[in-house]
Formats: sequence, structure tokens, C-alpha cells
Amino acid sequence: MSRYLAYKYSDLEPYTPGEQPKNAQYIKLNTNESPFKPSLLAQQMTAEAAKNMQLYCDPECTELVSAMSKLYGIDKDEILFTNGSDEILNFAFMAFCDDKHPAAFPDITYGFYPVFAQVNSIPYVKIPLNEDFTINVNDYLGINKTVFIANPNAPTGIALPLSDIEKIVKSNPDSIVVIDEAYVDFGAQSAVGLIKKYDNLLVTQTFSKSRSMAGARLGFGIACKELIKDLVTIKYSTNPYNVNRMTQAAGIGAISDEKYTQNNLQTIIKNREYTQNELLRLGFKLTPSSANFVFAMHPDISGEKLYLELKSRGILIRHFSNPDICDYNRITIGTLGQMQALIENIEKILNESEDGK
Repeated sequence: MSRYLAYKYSDLEPYTPGEQPKNAQYIKLNTNESPFKPSLLAQQMTAEAAKNMQLYCDPECTELVSAMSKLYGIDKDEILFTNGSDEILNFAFMAFCDDKHPAAFPDITYGFYPVFAQVNSIPYVKIPLNEDFTINVNDYLGINKTVFIANPNAPTGIALPLSDIEKIVKSNPDSIVVIDEAYVDFGAQSAVGLIKKYDNLLVTQTFSKSRSMAGARLGFGIACKELIKDLVTIKYSTNPYNVNRMTQAAGIGAISDEKYTQNNLQTIIKNREYTQNELLRLGFKLTPSSANFVFAMHPDISGEKLYLELKSRGILIRHFSNPDICDYNRITIGTLGQMQALIENIEKILNESEDGK
């Protein structure tokens, strides 16, 4: 780094995104993208919107807000769209955390939370998971901190029931609770319905996973209108035109083609079940996943070795260097053909490893 970088960022450890190969030689199961293209309607509406790129986009995302409010049964002033769900999460750290309101989140979770805290000079605490990687709800009751929980959690895929989420929200009436639902569409219960009951709840979601729009960068937050006003203030103090017109159009197209989304969700869930069963057959240990990925380890091969062996065979999965989870790998659920190729290669690797003993 240069000598000009502000001192407050001298110890900043940036988020490390998953590998994004510049060619198509890999079966890509490392960044939790959808294996399916965006809906045809979303593609068509995006192309049409691109014809007017010379004009600024609508900073209020008026049509997109209208479409999503109808789909979710919420008021238009209870939703805010952002450049991916990462932006709404960052807005939440900016708006609802400070020295008097430190952040709190699990010690094993989405890696961007500590980065958001550090870049915004916010004190934070990491709360350990249970030995089985589940969240201990009691650790979050009445802690009087701004709570961030990914549900389902990442990279474990484990989901909390809605009743536990409500306990946490209810027990912290003077603090904001942020529930990050990036993977909720794959089998968990959404907390969106609770925003009418609790004014301290913010629910964030994304179009990246279930709606096949990771490259478009579209996320949103849902909360009572007072919290949304706070977040709008942050938005208009940073980047009013944060969602470009092509992404807005793609979002409207995706919402208008909900049947396509639901069909893809069911396919991914079915492929997840196939993958889980096959990995169990091969001797893997898995966490119970409600996401579009599985979190798996094998007693006879290290997580890093399996990752490297698969990469050498043209298959990318996600390995983490954190000592607490380094024996595990996170594997995105793709098409059935991709998952069959994964299993075939893992079986070969395990057999070769056994022969080499």
C-alpha cells in the first residue's frame, strides 16, 4: 500500500472473493452462483433498457419497488434496493453501528461482516458457534448490540427456525437485528413477515442466487419505513444512482417470471439432495444445508488437498484457510450433470488416495 493511505485503514483486511477464472475450462462450484441463465424475460428487458444508457437511471427504482412490494405483500416505503446485498449490509453498518452500538455476529459466517466493521471503524464482537456449527440463540438474547446473522448461515448452510429469529429480535428492542437472507429461498424460513411486528428488524436479500443475477448486482432490504428512511439517507449520501437501469430492468423481468425462479429453485434443491446422498455414500460428513451449497469434510483427505485435486481436474470448490473449518469445503450446487462430474472425480481422488497409502 502507498504512504498516502489513511492510517485508519493500515490494518484493514479486505474481503477475499471466490476465484473467478477468466476462461470457461472449469466446472464452477465455488461462489454460489446459479447454474441457470437469467429468465428470458429478464434478458429481454435488460437489452431494451441498454438502449438508453446515455440517461441516468431512476434513483428510486420506482417500477422495481412496485413489483417487489406486490410480490412480498409489503408497502413501497418498506423496501430499498441496492447494488447487491453487500451494499445494504454496508449501509446497515454505517447507519446502525457506532461506539455505543457495536456490531455482533458469529465467528464463522459471511466474511464481509468484519470487513464492513473495520472499514467503518466500528467495534465488533465475534460470537462462537456451537461445536456442530449451529448458532446458540441464547448468546444473542438481550446483548444490546447491533446483531448480524446470516440465515441460512455461510459457509455452513445451517438455518435457524423463524421462532429463534423472533426471540433474538424481541430480546433486543433497543438494538437493530439484521437478518441476511441471501440463501433463504433454498429452504429456510424468511423473517420478512416480522417487520410489521418489530421496528428493529432489517431483512436483507439478493437476486444473485435464486434469480440468477449475480453479475447484475441487485440486493434489497426490507424493514419498517423508519429504518428504510435511515438507509435511504445513507444511500443518498454515498451514491444515489446505485442500481443501474439495466439491473433494474433485469430485476423487474425476474420478478415478472416467478415461475421460472421457482422451477430453478426446486431443481437446485433436488440436486442438493442428490449431492448430499452421494457424498454421504463416499464417507463425507455434512452440515444440514438449507442453502444452494453443501459444507462437507472427509476424514481421509484434507479440505485443502481435495480442493487442489479437484481444481487440477477442472472443478472449482471453495476452501477456507480458517483453522476451525479448514477440513471442510463449500460446494455450490450446480446442474445435475455438474454434480455427477463432481462425485465421479471425488470418488477417483479418494480411490487414488487409498491406493497411495
